[in-house]
Amino acid sequence: MRHEKAGRLLELARLLASTAEGLTLDEMGERLGVGRRTAERMRDAVREVFPQLEEVEDPPTRRFRIPAGLDGLFQAPTAGELAALAAAAETFSQQGAQARAGALRSLEQKVLSATRAAARRRLAPDLEALLQAETLAVQAGPRPFEEESVLAAVREAIISLRGLRFRYAGGATPGRVREVTPFGVLFGRSNYLVAAEDAGVGPRNWRLDRIQDIEVLERAATRPEDFSLQAYADESFGIYQDDTEDVVLAITPAGAEDALRWRFHANQSVEPQPDGGVLVRFRASGMRELAWHLFTWGDKVRIVGPPALQAMMAAELEVARRAHVRN
Repeated sequence: MRHEKAGRLLELARLLASTAEGLTLDEMGERLGVGRRTAERMRDAVREVFPQLEEVEDPPTRRFRIPAGLDGLFQAPTAGELAALAAAAETFSQQGAQARAGALRSLEQKVLSATRAAARRRLAPDLEALLQAETLAVQAGPRPFEEESVLAAVREAIISLRGLRFRYAGGATPGRVREVTPFGVLFGRSNYLVAAEDAGVGPRNWRLDRIQDIEVLERAATRPEDFSLQAYADESFGIYQDDTEDVVLAITPAGAEDALRWRFHANQSVEPQPDGGVLVRFRASGMRELAWHLFTWGDKVRIVGPPALQAMMAAELEVARRAHVRN
């Protein structure tokens, strides 16, 4: 129990050392899953070990932080953490995301180089055992395009709040030069730049593999303050953005167990039914991608609504039938 308490205090110290603005007592409690009084006692205990803990006035509350960070003695990674980092890098690499894979591998080297030699020696056998015992199952699917120079230009524009110019090989007029305000990047089956071409007009998705001759402009370009990339992504089942629909799926009893462990959408609700099946509800766009996914459920799912999704599924099934049925 004493070791567990010490571990929790060290976890809090790391949280306080990793934030620039500091944490309130309520935020500490939320991160650690404890009440305010317990968070207060833990803060006092951390202050005894780390007297550099400082208070920051943020009316009507106070924030607390350890401004200079923690000594490497308290920051040694575990074998499990390093194995997870290596697995994430390998996942990106298998998906074709070499830029992000390289970033994670660089981070891994920085972590190891900052770890004391004695700690590295203790980690080595456990890390080697985990890397040999855990691997990734290769899944069929597209390998998203991720050209490092394109991604670097997009990130530079977003960080510096500047516009982008590029030649776009897609759309109704392939090869046309576009000037846009970048909002963010969506990574998925394909990778997309989310950007607005005209001021006051909502963003659209631009496939990164169709962007050519990209350059960062000198002109200022800021996305609307009320725009949330996560909320934008949550509107769609996948990447495609079209009319938002209220989706209702009836899962049969045979598929209920899988459905209860499956996430169809970030904002879904799941309702158990008297017959042992479940009803899944969510609001999203991207009916074509949803129809493609529902095909993999076979006869375990029935589309209750909307009619647009029912029609899309019927049309896609007919296309597949014509391709595979001999005359």
